[in-house]
Amino acid sequence: MKKTVLAAFMALTGLYTMAQSSSSFGLKGGLNYGANGDYFESAGDAASNPDRNIGYHVGVFGKFGASKVYVRPELVYTKTKSDYDSADFDMSKLDVPVLLGINLIGPLHVFAGPSFQYILDTEFDGITIDDVENDFSVGMNIGAGVNLGKLGIDLRYERGFSDNEASFINTNITNVGPSRIDTRPDQIILSLSLAL
Repeated sequence: MKKTVLAAFMALTGLYTMAQSSSSFGLKGGLNYGANGDYFESAGDAASNPDRNIGYHVGVFGKFGASKVYVRPELVYTKTKSDYDSADFDMSKLDVPVLLGINLIGPLHVFAGPSFQYILDTEFDGITIDDVENDFSVGMNIGAGVNLGKLGIDLRYERGFSDNEASFINTNITNVGPSRIDTRPDQIILSLSLAL
């Protein structure tokens, strides 16, 4: 399925690129402010609404389109962190947002689209978690931005759609079953971009 989605994405991007006259490529990076979902301890207790924390992202983007409407695929490495009562949950992932945008007035534009996510690594309080339900998941990005020449800044909200949990065995209590963490992102993303 991953190969099919990637092939379809590349084919659509290629067709759209050939059909349009205006295109650009560049680098992007910035800060994420968010958290993952509830943490369910093996005893059944839930630590809901974890403390939000700051993460970061770096990547590349392409922008293809006419003067009013554009498509912007991105490939981004993202590192997030959530704080729970007793521990921290760190996650590294590759994000591939495919955004459809509209240029409004002057440098202002708005955009939205799906974000395909591949989880690279998860860690809870220093313990690497290998058992993530789905390494591949889908979310949604929606936001607005401003372009000032080759420099751009945008603010977006990202939310994961697919239910996805990481489970692990609590090594402090060996006679109790595994605990679970909801790995869906819920974050605000501030990005700077530079067209090359």
